[in-house]
Amino acid sequence: MRCRWDEIGKRFYEAGADRAVVYPVQTDGLYTKGAPWNGLIGVTESPSGAEAKAIWANNHKYLTLISAEEYGGTIKAYTYPPEFAECDGSAQPVKGVKLGQQKRKMFGLCYRTLLGNDTEKEKHGYVLHLVYGAQASPSDKEHNTLDDDPDAVELSWEFSTTPVNVTGFDPVASVEIDSTTVDAEKLAALEDILYGKDPTAEDATDGADPRLPLPDEVLELLKAA
Repeated sequence: MRCRWDEIGKRFYEAGADRAVVYPVQTDGLYTKGAPWNGLIGVTESPSGAEAKAIWANNHKYLTLISAEEYGGTIKAYTYPPEFAECDGSAQPVKGVKLGQQKRKMFGLCYRTLLGNDTEKEKHGYVLHLVYGAQASPSDKEHNTLDDDPDAVELSWEFSTTPVNVTGFDPVASVEIDSTTVDAEKLAALEDILYGKDPTAEDATDGADPRLPLPDEVLELLKAA
């Protein structure tokens, strides 16, 4: 069949960022006890590496080697949940007192971007973004006087990642899940894990707290029957 461009219903785009959850790494290395991240402005993905290096032999280009790819980015928000404080190098020895320059805890992150098209707009679907092994770097916080054009303080954190293992593939630090292509019931089950479950629900289990499953568990859950 001949190629056709810009057909009705197939003009797709991605927009927005919402439903963020942060999962500080626990002492057992798992991403449990997630907390909703209110005031999220956006997440900028900034992969690096994967650079080509030419190898020469016999006065000719012999082959090209590609360096390992690394995943990182920047989180922007107007505020952050208390659970993220340890990830931002803070400690609270006394209620209402915050100490800075402490060891930074690793964390996982989940957020959602919307998928739109020319007919359904942003109701077409969404993509879940899962981030593993993240560690935030110190960031600037600018505090200015109020004037005739007031604005809220915008916070930002650059983060790097350490990939986690996934069976049959190279280690990964990011996973994307497209709601328009995966099974809806299995996606709903995954979201019950990511966001937690209402304890009053009939099928609620003891594991009602939000947690970030590792890639192997995500793949097993979404695997086709």
